[in-house]
Amino acid sequence: MRAKLGTVFRFELQAQCPDTGARAGLLHTAHGTVETPAFMPVGTQGTVKGVLQRDLQSDLDAKIILANTYHLYLRPGHELIRRLGGLHGFMNWDRAILTDSGGFQVFSLSDLNKVTDRGVVFRSHLNGDEHLFTPESTVDVQMALGSDIMMVLDECLEYPASHERARHSMRRTIRWAREAFAHFKPLDDARRALFPIVQGSMFGDLRRECADALLDLDARGYAIGGLSVGEPRPLSLEMVEITAPLLPQDRPRYVMGVGLPEELPEYVARGIDMMDCVMPTRNARNGNLFTSQGRVVIKQSQYREDAGPLDPNCSCYTCRNFSRAYLRHVFQAGEMVFSTLASLHNLRHYLDIMSGMRNAILSGNFGSYLAERRAVRDAAAGGLP
Repeated sequence: MRAKLGTVFRFELQAQCPDTGARAGLLHTAHGTVETPAFMPVGTQGTVKGVLQRDLQSDLDAKIILANTYHLYLRPGHELIRRLGGLHGFMNWDRAILTDSGGFQVFSLSDLNKVTDRGVVFRSHLNGDEHLFTPESTVDVQMALGSDIMMVLDECLEYPASHERARHSMRRTIRWAREAFAHFKPLDDARRALFPIVQGSMFGDLRRECADALLDLDARGYAIGGLSVGEPRPLSLEMVEITAPLLPQDRPRYVMGVGLPEELPEYVARGIDMMDCVMPTRNARNGNLFTSQGRVVIKQSQYREDAGPLDPNCSCYTCRNFSRAYLRHVFQAGEMVFSTLASLHNLRHYLDIMSGMRNAILSGNFGSYLAERRAVRDAAAGGLP
């Protein structure tokens, strides 16, 4: 049942695996309760590419999605969205929304920006106009969007970065987080949360220093950022393994921008509650589909006369109704429907993984679940180094 708008944002820890850091919980928001561990489909510009809101709810039952502050600020503009009912009303989505602050876009569009201690001066990738993001202004933009979970402005470095550069950047991120929280406190109505972001590149000592400093903010949740920027996957997991135990036990922990299906259990095993990634929908549009039997590259000729479902173990709309042969046909023909059908399936695959992990944690079987997933992964791809 959808929560009433008076709901106070809070996290309820239900179970934890004694052999790993895996947790199951409930994230109560003003727009419904999110079961964790949770994967958030990415709706960068107020839409999950190729998927109708109707299908996100009815077929996928997604409880929370992610939208992008940078892109919505530039187009159509946060004030327009505020006037049209906030992002929930604007996109007709009555479940939870997390918005990032734009820090990653600043990183990815580095040739268009200049980072200073005050904030980020950047040029729009749309028309070249100059704008300034500050810790305070990004809070204001996200308040206008009406998101349930907002992210502080942070600085995300490329990999590799020197220890000195990472230290300077990490301390700037701490200062920005403090400024954002000082600005947010008078606006806070307890129905939404502002998450600080632990940075520090790939240096454990900097991650520890950053986490320790951010604990003083007593935030309603914490994020781990600066991953998926070109570093080896084992290094990503190492940074999470160092950082997660330093964060409050009774608050949600969010790793930003991860990961492959086989990596999701590894992050959960390290105590992570929330994740997001564009991979399910981006790969879907490119014809790369995730299944319980391994990846399917649908353009391959072996599927030309394949009458079977994409994944016989999947209950999504696509797998219930269409053959691999049909999916290959509409992909080869360039039909728009392929992106929708493929995205529905890939998202269902991710959400099923999260549901399976949650059930394993609640039933006390996560250790066995993790061992089985690792065995499947190793058999299919030689394992993660």
